[in-house]
Amino acid sequence: MEHFDVVVLGSGPGSEPVWSSADGRSVAVVERGLVGGSCPYLACVPSKSMLRSAAAWGTAADPEFAPFFLGPVDPALGYRQAVRRRDAAVHGRDDFEVAERLVRAGARLFRGDGRVVEPGVVDVGGVPIRYRDLVLNTGSVPILPPIVGLQSITPWTSEQALTTTELPESIVVVGGGPVGCELGLLFATFGAIVTIVQRADRLLPREEPAVAETLTERFTTLDVRIMPGTTVVEVAPRGSGVRATVDIGRPVDADRLLLAVGREPRAHDLGLENLGVEVRAGAPVPVDERCRVVGAEHVWAVGDVTGVAPYTHTADYQGHVVAANLRGEDARANYQAIPRTVYTDPSVVGVGHTEASARDAGIDPLSAHADVSDTVRSVTEGVHEGWVRLVADPAAEVLIGATAMGGRAEEWVSEVALAIRAEIPIRVLADVIRPFPTFSRVLNGPLQELARAATQRHAATGRQAR
Repeated sequence: MEHFDVVVLGSGPGSEPVWSSADGRSVAVVERGLVGGSCPYLACVPSKSMLRSAAAWGTAADPEFAPFFLGPVDPALGYRQAVRRRDAAVHGRDDFEVAERLVRAGARLFRGDGRVVEPGVVDVGGVPIRYRDLVLNTGSVPILPPIVGLQSITPWTSEQALTTTELPESIVVVGGGPVGCELGLLFATFGAIVTIVQRADRLLPREEPAVAETLTERFTTLDVRIMPGTTVVEVAPRGSGVRATVDIGRPVDADRLLLAVGREPRAHDLGLENLGVEVRAGAPVPVDERCRVVGAEHVWAVGDVTGVAPYTHTADYQGHVVAANLRGEDARANYQAIPRTVYTDPSVVGVGHTEASARDAGIDPLSAHADVSDTVRSVTEGVHEGWVRLVADPAAEVLIGATAMGGRAEEWVSEVALAIRAEIPIRVLADVIRPFPTFSRVLNGPLQELARAATQRHAATGRQAR
């Protein structure tokens, strides 16, 4: 039986910090699918590639920019070009380069399902391997909602939607979260008739209500039908397509049904019960602040399987925390400023608290708002949609949250995340010089407003105390 200092189950982004900085430790990585995980091949990279292509095609059709292009491009042709660009970006879903990089770093790659059979031993397709430390990085799987008749059709999940060459004429998207909104926008941009069925009363319900309002306006321009507060209760084949019966209103017919109701951690089939850790199906593996699995020794977990903010950047961050602890350091994760990103048009970015979640946490927040159209960059770019809302704790005089749409907020949100994570005083943030004419200057006005408001409230509180 081979022995390794560290065995990692899963090769997604959270594993690379572990195997790329082994510092002399022997590392084995067990992967059942593509080396590198879903993000590079089936999720983040193909979706953002397709959305960028859709935006470029949409720009060509925009009257403001049409004169800069040679002529109109048929939507079907545009979609085929987008698919070719997507497949090039993901290297045709060939994981050779990532696997080679892993091996060059000195790690050993085992392809197959890994399962713990006893403390210190993992079985991979009948081959037992020993470990001193085990890192769980098994990701998540799409949730299949309890819809009557689902087995009678072939629904898409995001993986099928992002590997297909088909452009359906119509599609029903079940779920109005990040994936549903991104893929709904993608197919609608290329001319598909899109219906989004959302169980909650608005799109992206965890964000500020204004996010749903702005997105709904954007979807309306693309003739997307949004059905909030509605659930698909039954589906059935209808010709070559599908009929979706909802609990409110008339049935919806379409060529395809896309399931985008979320994902659940993949933890229940890993043999964790053999370590004394009981995890029910769909539940995350509990971890402490060092990313150690609660109730087990020398076992760690990173990424979606932990249930903490299911983003690639979270997995990468947790991977660095685990790698540092394996080196003997005392690294602890801090999740107060993890950016939440949705790459619609306009994009959606959140970090920290919303106004509602701040109140739920017992904070009486200050907030300030500005529109992207207030910036000069909106004129030069021809981009006028979008806004930013900052949330502050007046007692501590620091930012505790932000939500933004448009203005390439996903590129400058790290400034806000740093401010929240480091608890930088608002008065310092208001004094930062941001380059002209960037979209980041949309922060100037709200920060100055919050700095004045915090000072005034602090002064008023002092007078009352006297």
